[in-house]
Amino acid sequence: MADCSISSLEIVPVTRISPWAAVRAVVPDLLTLTKPEVNFLIVIATLAGFYLGWPNNLSLPIGRLLNTLWGTLLVASGTGALNQYREHRFDAQMRRTWRRPVAAGRLSPFTACWFGVSLSAIGTVYLLITVNALASGLAVLTLTSYLIIYTPLKRKTPLCTLVGAFPGAMPPLIGWAAASGSIISGTAWILYAVLFLWQFPHFMAIAWMYREDYARAGYRIFPVHSQGSFLAWVTLGPTFVLLIVGLVAVAAYSGGMLQYGATALLGSGLIYYATRLVIAPSGTAARELLKSTIVYLPLEFLILVLGKG
Repeated sequence: MADCSISSLEIVPVTRISPWAAVRAVVPDLLTLTKPEVNFLIVIATLAGFYLGWPNNLSLPIGRLLNTLWGTLLVASGTGALNQYREHRFDAQMRRTWRRPVAAGRLSPFTACWFGVSLSAIGTVYLLITVNALASGLAVLTLTSYLIIYTPLKRKTPLCTLVGAFPGAMPPLIGWAAASGSIISGTAWILYAVLFLWQFPHFMAIAWMYREDYARAGYRIFPVHSQGSFLAWVTLGPTFVLLIVGLVAVAAYSGGMLQYGATALLGSGLIYYATRLVIAPSGTAARELLKSTIVYLPLEFLILVLGKG
């Protein structure tokens, strides 16, 4: 019989963890909450909007630009954290997302919520104080429409893709508003249109790759009985229009033949990979389309920036 008396127990010293070690342990998970891979593209889009919205005859205000990027990054990071807070039960059901900090149980929902609220509030106030009210207001509009309208809509209708593209295309307008104090400009909205249309092939590639995951968690990304036709319309249609809008954007920003040629090449490449996914859907075709969208966006914004007259 096992001896369970106190005298027989081995006394194991308790290991104390310093506060600094505890903070270091949680930092990677907090960083993951902010969705850094998404924020990279948001910063690029905001930077392009700021540069293109700044008057040609004035030197670029680096301090104002950095404040704009930092404030937008804070709000975007807070939005990412709040999104994971709201969807952690569903993230836990998907292979793609079950390792996220809240879904896996490494962080509590309470921690994610307050981290997201804090970042969003600080970023909003920071933009208001250091940039202007319009940029701050657009950031708040993006956050609220993404979390309150788009996020719950993903479990109700495939039209969520269309709805989510509206707040998703806001970063260039935030940058433009920060630079010029206004968004009453056709060229600003052309830039918005580029990002708006780009989201469809980008998200449809992700949706096809993880369609079983989404279905398991109850997300209505595809219609039940018409996945193929829905994929074709929502992927190819916007991609063709994106090529046209990209060329219009080059004209709006006084680009030359080099900019026209580069935009046509990028847009044609995107159409090629989108067509491959629609004609012969597969994981490989979806991954190649996803990679092409990630290449397209920063290069297209660079083309527009270099072509600015």
